[in-house]
Amino acid sequence: MAIELTDFDPAHYLDNKDAIAGYLTDALETGDNAFITDALGVVARAKGMRQLASDTGLSRESLYRALSAKGNPEFGTVLKVVSALGLKLTASTTNVGAN
Repeated sequence: MAIELTDFDPAHYLDNKDAIAGYLTDALETGDNAFITDALGVVARAKGMRQLASDTGLSRESLYRALSAKGNPEFGTVLKVVSALGLKLTASTTNVGAN
């Protein structure tokens, strides 16, 4: 009996604001640019890329390209996406390099 496997898509589980915020917070804490960009793309897909494109004034194609693990979006694009998703970026202190 063969086991059938399917690809895991975290977008299916990002169905509320707390889940989205937690997912992006975890991604940001990795410091991995590719993972953070991909995570933002996953959230964008979970919320609906067509609506996000409309809300940001960017094309779906450019959003898919920019918000992939291989994408390198401009910071302005990131800010537009974050705002359109109803999120905000915040800063906090860490102990790294603290004087």
